[in-house]
Amino acid sequence: MIAENTQTQMRKGILEYCILSIISRGEIYASDIIGELKKAQLLVVEGTLYPLLTRLKNNGLLSYTWKESSSGPPRKYYQITDEGRAVLSRLDVTWKELVFAVETSLQGRND
Repeated sequence: MIAENTQTQMRKGILEYCILSIISRGEIYASDIIGELKKAQLLVVEGTLYPLLTRLKNNGLLSYTWKESSSGPPRKYYQITDEGRAVLSRLDVTWKELVFAVETSLQGRND
């Protein structure tokens, strides 16, 4: 149970970073973001994703545009803002520092 809680917290901690990284590739529809997260084995449901997208948008890191869809109602496509790119750049540095810290901590471990 303790390991599962820690795993959940670790995934939550990197989810926004991964979402920003995915959106930085180009404008994208929410269900496509979920598909990319699933490919990365970060399983996320819409009920988790939409509040995160809203928070990132409200913080000025994302914007969106509505586009007509041939298969239903208009769709909201997300783009990263300049401020979002700046935050993503800082998170890239932090991620590299964390990877180094974890890998260094794991060296010489007796399993």
